[in-house]
Amino acid sequence: MVAATPTLPADWRDFFALTKPRVMSLVVFTGLCGLLAAPGHIHPVLGFTAVLCIAMGAGGAGALNQWWEADIDAGMKRTAKRPLPQGRMDPTSARDFGVALAVASVLLMGLAVGWLPAAILALSIFYYAVIYTIWLKPRTPQNIVIGGAAGAFPPLIGWIAVTGQITLMPIVLFAIIFMWTPPHFWALALFVKTDYAKVGIPMMPVVAGEESTRRQILAYSVLLLPLSAVPWFIGGAGAFYGIVALALSATFLALALPVAFRKRGEADTMAPEKRLFGFSVLYLFALFAALVADRVLWVQGIAS
Repeated sequence: MVAATPTLPADWRDFFALTKPRVMSLVVFTGLCGLLAAPGHIHPVLGFTAVLCIAMGAGGAGALNQWWEADIDAGMKRTAKRPLPQGRMDPTSARDFGVALAVASVLLMGLAVGWLPAAILALSIFYYAVIYTIWLKPRTPQNIVIGGAAGAFPPLIGWIAVTGQITLMPIVLFAIIFMWTPPHFWALALFVKTDYAKVGIPMMPVVAGEESTRRQILAYSVLLLPLSAVPWFIGGAGAFYGIVALALSATFLALALPVAFRKRGEADTMAPEKRLFGFSVLYLFALFAALVADRVLWVQGIAS
């Protein structure tokens, strides 16, 4: 954990950057969708509090990740401009900020919403900040596969904040994000693999090679197709969600095919990989938006 000596005082933008706002936006959105799609009702203030806690927990985990990986971030072009590698913040401030956010998020969730969602929130923070960041990421090319659970918790937390219990439907939502994570992240890893190789992180393309990574991207994309429609099959969502899920997942698979079957000697533009990565972000937003829209349509249908 070596970072540049601070030369400028940190401001609010540096602390905000520690929370990984781009990642946090997806986390917050899926958590909100889990809350909105859950059967039952929650007071709007408590619902807002639950989503705020998810955001705080994600931000705290992101800050702890950057605190621990400051030396790794400094060696990678993609992350070298973060606050710690740039010397705009001392490591102790980053660590304390992350711990404060994480602890506050769990306590607020427990006191305001319930201790079951608070416990799962605490588990998700620990999973990302410790199990993934400290243990898995520097040791195994399966880091993204196993560590993908960290990003899969938010809809589960949102759902349980409303219902107060763990049922099959939120577990399926967890599984969808878990299965989505490897092809999403490995598509990125394929076109930034030199960064990971330079700092010694055993990402799949670095350790197993591009060909194996491409095959695994295809395998996960194939499995994601039926899994995404399971909420429809089990009655947790209606036909609107099911049709949208199948269409999105079929598109995801179609974009994974040129990544998987890339021919040797093709121009190394990484265009298929970049298209898949870009769509994968849109995919998750659209899939969970469809889940909420389906819930609204179902409620209106019952009401009418």
